[in-house]
Amino acid sequence: MLHPDDVKGFLDPVEGEALARYAGEAAKLGPVLEIGTYCGKSALYLGPAVREAGSVLYTLDHHRGSEEHQPGEGYHDPELYNADLGVVETLPALRETLFKADLEDCVIPVIGKSKTVAAHWATPLGMVFIDGGHSMEAALADYRGWASKVVTGGLLAIHDVFPNPEDGGRPPYEIWKLAVASGLFEQVSRTGTLEVLRRLP
Repeated sequence: MLHPDDVKGFLDPVEGEALARYAGEAAKLGPVLEIGTYCGKSALYLGPAVREAGSVLYTLDHHRGSEEHQPGEGYHDPELYNADLGVVETLPALRETLFKADLEDCVIPVIGKSKTVAAHWATPLGMVFIDGGHSMEAALADYRGWASKVVTGGLLAIHDVFPNPEDGGRPPYEIWKLAVASGLFEQVSRTGTLEVLRRLP
């Protein structure tokens, strides 16, 4: 079985295990949707959990990399750069991950921009996991587009939430604050930089 350490990505194992626990619970209410697939590291935690619950994981990404993955940026990976097209291309890595991990039956890649897909999405979701672009524009689009899709009792998880600006970027923290202030969610837990909230009636 493919181990998460063998897949490119930025998810701490303790956060991954927490994600799996919550996804297993939330998947009983509806499918789980992840925003920000990259190469599928988090899908290795989420996929088996939703399968056991009898549900599926939709994992959404445009697969051109976030701002920090572009050439010249701090998290650029030349192995994920398609020189012929001149773009970052992570979809082949994801497909390899899902095949090797035998998760193609329960993890469904959705290829596109978060805002566009959200505008046409009609399926209620048991859990939404926001782990996409870290610009304010991208984070706001993810929150505004998807938080309302979570069913009552379902979960909203946000990764890379850093209350101290010296520790990391602010946009995930800012949308977490919006969720808390909205009155639509209650705080459930914090594991590392992973915040989990529950949708209220």
